[in-house]
Amino acid sequence: MSQALSVKHLTGIKNLSPEDINLVFSTAVNFKEVINRPIKKVPSLRDVTIANLFFENSTRTRISFELAEKRLSADVLNFSSSASSVSKGETLIDTVNNILAMKVDMVVMRHPKPGAAIFLSERVNAKIINAGDGTHEHPTQALLDAYSIKEKHGTLKGIRVAIIGDIMHSRVALSNIFCLQKCGAEVMVCGPPTLIPKFMEETGARVEFNLKKALQWCDVANVLRIQLERQDIKYFPSLREYIMQYGINKNVLDGLGKKVTIMHPGPINRGVEITSDVADGSQSIILDQVENGVAIRMAVLYLLASK
Repeated sequence: MSQALSVKHLTGIKNLSPEDINLVFSTAVNFKEVINRPIKKVPSLRDVTIANLFFENSTRTRISFELAEKRLSADVLNFSSSASSVSKGETLIDTVNNILAMKVDMVVMRHPKPGAAIFLSERVNAKIINAGDGTHEHPTQALLDAYSIKEKHGTLKGIRVAIIGDIMHSRVALSNIFCLQKCGAEVMVCGPPTLIPKFMEETGARVEFNLKKALQWCDVANVLRIQLERQDIKYFPSLREYIMQYGINKNVLDGLGKKVTIMHPGPINRGVEITSDVADGSQSIILDQVENGVAIRMAVLYLLASK
């Protein structure tokens, strides 16, 4: 197996080969062992400076990247747009060039505009990692989700994964579909018709509007939250109606007659898309996803830095 990624930047899953994905997974296995040791640091990126640029609010992804960088002994620079010159009208290129003038080697960026990471990777001389661009892609989330499924089920080949909820406004959904299909899994999306984009069938994912049918079909349910902050119009009559039709609770799972692995990329709206007894139950691997997120991001940073 190749020991180097075929890409210089991680702007999306679309550009990765199945070999790239497997390399990230096998590297993450080693780093997972590191983060479970008493001394959790390795000197792998000791002379590398990484800037975390978050033009949009993020807690889990930002903390996960920051922890991964510190575990690799990198020098870390944190930047949030609300407290910067961006709020005074500075352009993305100017912001990044100013940071690069400080001799930064890698940029981890979250941005509200789809394609921002690609735009940047073509114009600045640093490695770019996309930590989410608008409703487009979130590659490290898809990698950690796929890795978590593989860890739980032993393989991804032939595993049936249903992505349930607000597909329209999710960057996780698209990255997950690309990643899972490249690893040999079957993918279905499920949600209200108004929250499933028309182009979904072109991705090769199945489309289902009935939650029970989707859960009967799948081995793994990856549940997404309703992204009310991205919705400019009403996509369903009321939250109560959404919960009745698409909310996953213990009764729904118990009625299936089989065990379905439950995942969630977070943050969870408890009592909306998923109840607490499901999120914290024996079928949930949500906390494994969080732990695996650090190992996967360590692997991505390490592999791109050596590129």
